[in-house]
Amino acid sequence: MNIEIKIANKEDLKEILDLQHICYKENAIRYNDFNIQPLTQSLQELEEEFDRGLILKAEAEGKTIGSVRAYKNNNTCYIGKIIVDPSYQNRGIGQKLMKEIENSYSDVSRFELFTGFKDEKNIYLYNKLGYKVFKEEKLSPELTFLFFEKII
Repeated sequence: MNIEIKIANKEDLKEILDLQHICYKENAIRYNDFNIQPLTQSLQELEEEFDRGLILKAEAEGKTIGSVRAYKNNNTCYIGKIIVDPSYQNRGIGQKLMKEIENSYSDVSRFELFTGFKDEKNIYLYNKLGYKVFKEEKLSPELTFLFFEKII
């Protein structure tokens, strides 16, 4: 299977948002919270993110199977919503997306992202790519975010 990482355009956003909703249902179940932002985000909100930063997509046979987004502020690249279609997970697609977003922001000295403390696959991936936890933020009794950074 040939996977291509491409820059998303506005026409891709609906498909990316639909995939985001599929991917984050697992998190909603894990944390018993179906009001998490990735599930409630509107197309208009995603379009605003598109205008502020970069959204990449992973494609296989013309279908979007993954995505990541990022924006730069000062000398830090903030990475978010790394998603891979559940039927394509554990094939290195998330790692490809991460490497490509890092390459796209090669002018920064620091990358930052966060994930939930129970998101073992994400934590494993971020550690593997050289990210280290620098902060924890407890949002509720059920949810703590782990903030990761990678200094270049």
